Amino acid sequence: MSGDTFDSFVKPFRLSPHASNLEPEAQPTFDAYAPAQIALRVREVGVTKAAMPVQTMFALAILAGAFIALGSLFFTVTMTSGTIGQPQAFGLTRVVGGLTFSVGLILVVVGGAELFTGNNLIAMAWASGRVTTPQVMRNWGWVYLGNLVGAVGTALLVWLAGVQTMSDGAVGETMVQIARGKISLDPVSAVARGILCNVLVCLAVWLCMGARTVTDKILAIVFPITAFVVCGFEHSVANMYFLPIGVALAAGTSAPLSVAGAFSNLALVTLGNVVGGTVLVALVYWSVYLRNSE
Repeated sequence: MSGDTFDSFVKPFRLSPHASNLEPEAQPTFDAYAPAQIALRVREVGVTKAAMPVQTMFALAILAGAFIALGSLFFTVTMTSGTIGQPQAFGLTRVVGGLTFSVGLILVVVGGAELFTGNNLIAMAWASGRVTTPQVMRNWGWVYLGNLVGAVGTALLVWLAGVQTMSDGAVGETMVQIARGKISLDPVSAVARGILCNVLVCLAVWLCMGARTVTDKILAIVFPITAFVVCGFEHSVANMYFLPIGVALAAGTSAPLSVAGAFSNLALVTLGNVVGGTVLVALVYWSVYLRNSE
């Protein structure tokens, strides 16, 4: 083989002499973002979310409410299943239920939607002075309303589809049982469970911001979300699905559920979610990574 022929053969396989001088962001990497980098990313995402047009924000919020409702339905059917639901399998049942519920947040994060509980992380942008208090309230208000529309609308579709009649009505009984358990919580427990829930939800979102691939994001979501479900913590957007369908199904029975109790639970859990996500995650991480950089 002549020298010219050999050079033409190996040329496509040679590294560019400038390959070692690539910018850091242009170099392939399999590493996650460092916590300090995550803090910066969360802050910038918060700025973007706060400036989002209302129509876009509301539409994405409806989707998020529907996604969480679908995850809640998946959880309900799982909790109804045969022997796994027996008392002796309590822990295993909760773990499987948590894994199935995770589908909701996976759809939100990977599919792209606006979830009230995750948007509590906007507090990092607020603490940095990058967004105003009215902007935060605007985002939270519209997203909360959109989540409610999406979750209640999905509950209506589930009811019309007759999912509650599955397994000779056992799924419907589980729906009522879940709602009854939530309404029976005392105020302190409801708030405390809401706080603990959104600490884990916001940590799941935080970990997702450190991920570089879809697979990484899914893994980052599954474990914190499964943990909050196993422990019985309270998620306001999930309750926007659980409470309406449970109250509706119990309305024609000898033991109806209190509508006022459902609203009370939702309000208390929402308060807890805000405290957990805003104070215990967003503001703590802001004070650690961003306070001295402002």
